[in-house]
Amino acid sequence: MEQTTAQSSRRRFFKLAAVSTAFAGLAGAGLGVLAPGRGRGRGPMDPAALEERLERMLKHMYVEIDATDAQKQKLDPIVKQAAQELQPLRAKVREARLEGMKLFSAESIDRGAIERFRAQQIAATDAASRRFTQAVTDVAEVLTPDQRKTLAARFARHTRRGRG
Repeated sequence: MEQTTAQSSRRRFFKLAAVSTAFAGLAGAGLGVLAPGRGRGRGPMDPAALEERLERMLKHMYVEIDATDAQKQKLDPIVKQAAQELQPLRAKVREARLEGMKLFSAESIDRGAIERFRAQQIAATDAASRRFTQAVTDVAEVLTPDQRKTLAARFARHTRRGRG
């Protein structure tokens, strides 16, 4: 059976959503430092609070994986830079949710506007996913295989508890 363009587009959207959800799960499970305040519904975290949260989360991670001083020096800037770059996206997600509700609840449905909105959201999700993937990969290159396994086990524990 021949697939329509709409079906193909829908499948791509759901595949991207699934990948994005997986990355969000990773962020929430163990590398939440890359998405500070995730799920709390607040606006941007002030820089001092962001720095404090990152320091606390990194300290816990370093203990768990038994990081060396050299690894800490490499990981700190990777994680902190990614968190700073991803932080503004939280406000954009909230704005997008409101915009989506406006389109959905409008007097008349504008399919073109909804499609443009969908495309914008996919592009934004892709950009965030790309940046997050870069950070996770950069972190992974600094860690040993055993340290990566330790973090993966932590992700799995948090996911089982419904946190990821």
